[in-house]
Amino acid sequence: MATKTYILSIDQGTTSTRAMVFDHSGSVVSVDQIEHEQIFPRAGWVEHDPIEIWNNTREVIGGALGKANLNSKNIEAVGITNQRETAVVWEKATGKPVYNAIVWQDTRTQKIVDELAGDEGPDRYKAVCGLPLATYFSGPKVKWILDNVDGAREKAEAGELLFGNTDTWLLWNLTGGAENDGVHVTDVTNASRTMLMNLADLTWDESIASDMGIPVSMLPEIRSCSEVYGECKPGVLNGTPIAGILGDQQAATFGQACLEKGTAKNTYGTGNFMLLNTGTEQVPSENGLLTTTCYKLGDEPTVYALEGSIAVTGSLVQWVRDNLGMISSAAEIEESAKKVDDNGGAYFVPAFSGLFAPHWRSDARGALVGLTRFVNRHHIARAVLESTAFQTREVLDAMNADSGVPLTELRVDGGMVVNETLMQFQADILGVDVVRPKVAETTALGAAYAAGLAVGYWENTDDITENWGEDKRWSPQMDEDERERLYRNWKKAVAKTLDWVDDDVD
Repeated sequence: MATKTYILSIDQGTTSTRAMVFDHSGSVVSVDQIEHEQIFPRAGWVEHDPIEIWNNTREVIGGALGKANLNSKNIEAVGITNQRETAVVWEKATGKPVYNAIVWQDTRTQKIVDELAGDEGPDRYKAVCGLPLATYFSGPKVKWILDNVDGAREKAEAGELLFGNTDTWLLWNLTGGAENDGVHVTDVTNASRTMLMNLADLTWDESIASDMGIPVSMLPEIRSCSEVYGECKPGVLNGTPIAGILGDQQAATFGQACLEKGTAKNTYGTGNFMLLNTGTEQVPSENGLLTTTCYKLGDEPTVYALEGSIAVTGSLVQWVRDNLGMISSAAEIEESAKKVDDNGGAYFVPAFSGLFAPHWRSDARGALVGLTRFVNRHHIARAVLESTAFQTREVLDAMNADSGVPLTELRVDGGMVVNETLMQFQADILGVDVVRPKVAETTALGAAYAAGLAVGYWENTDDITENWGEDKRWSPQMDEDERERLYRNWKKAVAKTLDWVDDDVD
């Protein structure tokens, strides 16, 4: 292997797109990042402009290469990681989206989900796809587009439309798009988030697709997470193979070297996502978790995971900044929270788009409870941070119950792990050690590893394990009685958010 070669990773996230260049040790060489617009046409609706995302992707690739003074000759392969469940439908002949991307947080498909559930309830397809019927997943979003965009259903049935999560949208464009016969492929991790894939044999389930009115011709080919899908066509990466795709949370699990059965990580991003590697066995959840694919390397057996998905964590800090104006930057939330010793009795449940794991209650809405005259803005800042830790505790309890093996430590990554006040409180409320790795941006790193393994840049997964290094560890310091008192109050707060949405409340 030449010494001056690197892997480029595209991380297409919920709020931004970035490109990161990694070296053989898994260290970041350069990064470029651009935020994209969050479009809210109505309460509960969240959209992105796929063309803006594609343009930003091209720009950050050039930016990351430029900052490191590299060109396509220095890049061995490209990996893609992405916000999952965000659905794009576009015209095959023109590459033009028929509608904005409908984002994973969007709740407009609730009526579709209720109709599909019918008398059989939300677990109608769970035995096949591992998921409960919920607005979270891509399938019902595609049905909404076909039902509501003029001419879309006719075009879809004529084989003229393509669907993909943002990984597929970027791959298709990077490999030539409409002009150069772009590659229409997704990986097993993204496919497992559509509600349309059979988890056991990794194929599209035609009966579920039929129930949702989605022509199978729209769906991308399902491939492993680590293989060459195609080459970049005209552009700065011309001729470079694209060789890795992992949905963002699976990518973070891979980047965190959670490669052994029973290891787990928690990513603190727009939302929070905890994944537990369950090995080559699917573990059905009895406690509100999702059964999902963890990764599949080439022809090797599929590795599965249990996942706890929390809708609103980092985006609550963003909301406090942008909607309330309480802080001018995300970092200020910690400074404010540190000015008080506790939450003053205040609890903030950010059920802005309902509650995800382990509750799955789309009728919930956000609430700030326990207020007295004593509570000030610093207590509220602390309650904002603590809500992330409390929601994580709910998911960890569910994981321990499902797996039967209590976790002894939790590996953490994502933007919020720089917040040491939050990390200490997280350890306190969980009662287990919380461990931050040296490279906290493990999502992009995981996609880089998948791509690098496919082209022989890394020899095998032992290289990934060797690259992982511990940066900081937080151990619990709170006594058991206080931990359980706080958690009991949190559960009371959650109960106050339920049954909020009636037919006359959007």
